[in-house]
Amino acid sequence: MSATAVTLTVNGRERRLSIPVDETLLGSLRDRLGLTGAKLGCNQGVCGACTVLVDGRGVRACLALSVNCEGAAVTTVEGLGEGRTLTRLQEAFVAAGAVQCGFCTSGMLLAATALLAERPHASIDEIRAGLAGNICRCTGYRKIVDAVLAVASGRAP
Repeated sequence: MSATAVTLTVNGRERRLSIPVDETLLGSLRDRLGLTGAKLGCNQGVCGACTVLVDGRGVRACLALSVNCEGAAVTTVEGLGEGRTLTRLQEAFVAAGAVQCGFCTSGMLLAATALLAERPHASIDEIRAGLAGNICRCTGYRKIVDAVLAVASGRAP
């Protein structure tokens, strides 16, 4: 397979990669850049564990080809906070106990980040709809929805 050059801005840093044309964004992030927050779950775009933001929109990184993201700004869970400082949403997840095994957490955080960017005061129904494409086997979703609602309603830390 021939390689092609792709330039992405990942978590605010421009990265130039030489990759096979069929490499997924998830593969590039995890295997080439060492950003392992996005998880390989179903590898079919169903579970949401691989969700990242591409130009601010939630994208299933297991389905997106890196070459199709040329020039895009990509945000992974590693790029949400500043150093050791968590975002309000990350703090709300911790406070609500919305982090269990952690497998879905990065995808949930990024899906919620995209939702709140579009609808900062999202209702509980909008939050549920915004997170519907992300599967969690541990929390039963209530704590995750509560955390996002805390941010949307201004009750978050």
